[in-house]
Amino acid sequence: MAEPDPDPSAGGNAGLSIAAVEVPPVSGIASGAGHSGADFRECHALRVAHELAVWGNLDRCPTLPEALEYWRGNEYEERHLYLARLGSETVGMCSVTLPLRENFHTAGIDVLIAPAHRRQGLGHALLDHAEAVARNRGRTSLDAYHEVPLRGTEGTALLPAKSGAGGLPLDEPAVAFAVAAGYELEQVERSSRLELPVPPDVLDRLEADAAPRAADYTITGWDETCPEDLVHVYARLKETMSTDVPLAGLDWEREDWDDARVHEEEQALIRGGVQSAVTAAVHRSTGQLVAYTVLNWRAGVPDSIGQQDTLVESEHRGRRLGILIKVANLRRAQARWPAARSVLTWNANENQHMLAINIALGFKPAGSEGEWQKRLG
Repeated sequence: MAEPDPDPSAGGNAGLSIAAVEVPPVSGIASGAGHSGADFRECHALRVAHELAVWGNLDRCPTLPEALEYWRGNEYEERHLYLARLGSETVGMCSVTLPLRENFHTAGIDVLIAPAHRRQGLGHALLDHAEAVARNRGRTSLDAYHEVPLRGTEGTALLPAKSGAGGLPLDEPAVAFAVAAGYELEQVERSSRLELPVPPDVLDRLEADAAPRAADYTITGWDETCPEDLVHVYARLKETMSTDVPLAGLDWEREDWDDARVHEEEQALIRGGVQSAVTAAVHRSTGQLVAYTVLNWRAGVPDSIGQQDTLVESEHRGRRLGILIKVANLRRAQARWPAARSVLTWNANENQHMLAINIALGFKPAGSEGEWQKRLG
């Protein structure tokens, strides 16, 4: 929920139209000419403006190719995007995502209002619209996310997360909006940034400290697509990852992953212009893949790398595999994407083990992301 209208009593919304946005073909939007994709470009422009206003950069913002690929949806998730106008003027957007293979009771909700049109009740109108879409599809558990920069969380009173770890500023407009709409702050994640390049001696030291505990493992890796002989076990690890991270009270079931789903995710990233570097650990005696970590890079935002999943299977923890695979993947990333100047990552505040690994690598706090949930009656 990104900066909606915090005041449900302010103004009216006569003349407001909310229309579904058709995702255009890549060829139709690439030229930027004509009406093809105009609504989609409006939505993307709203997101870009919001990210620049809040963060001063586009490190967290999907590129246009990424957005085109994402909003097309797939057999695992429906994704619906809506554009709001007052007359001919664009004032905001909302979206609904609907898992299709599991978590049939859930829906993801997002609302964004243009700054000039806040405090007019528009945010609540768009939220009502998105929630109605979810209800009509039989969804009873809604989730939403909202991130604030570190500067917005210092020295202010916080709404504590139900997880017991962290909170968000009570004076943040989106916090007041979510609470008024019946959403509960289940969990807070810390976003952290690592400046690049990491000095080689830091990586060398961390690797040397960890290696003796991991003599029974070898480190491997790949770019973009998983080798076929590892895909089946990689899918199993991704399934584990879906519920292995701390979930607090979020109403989320284990995802169902197989080879086809791995391939679909990889190809979607490639179609969206995303490059990936994966480093994994293999148990020598069994030949099984037991840990992995992923970094993503976009040519459209060359300064920034996004840290994605990191998982070590529970029975293989305590061998320092987490730090080893992260060190190895940072080396791969720095060599492959020399223009990158930082890595962004997110961790639940209660995930102290992974936070400790990131701190050792040099990550510094950058902001807080609230994970909200509303259960429908």
